Amino acid sequence: MEDQLSQTFGALADPTRRAILSRLASGEASVTELAEPFAMSMPAISKHLKVLERAGLIARTREAQWRPCRLQAAPLQAVAGWVEHYRRYWDESFDRLDEYLRELKRKDSKNRVSKNKEKEKKHVRTQGKD
Repeated sequence: MEDQLSQTFGALADPTRRAILSRLASGEASVTELAEPFAMSMPAISKHLKVLERAGLIARTREAQWRPCRLQAAPLQAVAGWVEHYRRYWDESFDRLDEYLRELKRKDSKNRVSKNKEKEKKHVRTQGKD
């Protein structure tokens, strides 16, 4: 049995399903309305909806002949929490890299100043010999 996070990521792996979720973010829609932008059969759209439903990302209700779908955001919150952990990791990594680059610049700047002073000393020495 898959855990909820794996089911959610599996459902989000497909661009058609992500597009369906984007559409549902603006409100309920029928299966026909959800299928409109895609060049695929109704059974194919239904399969995508079943994957989203199993992952808990959408809910379908029945109102007479109309079966609207609506977004269920709770599984997305779990994904956001999981990703947040790694965002902090990358932020910290970039902060360390930034500090390392600043240190390299400081060292480079000191080396350039030191080299310029040596050149000046050599220049002064060679001028004194003329």
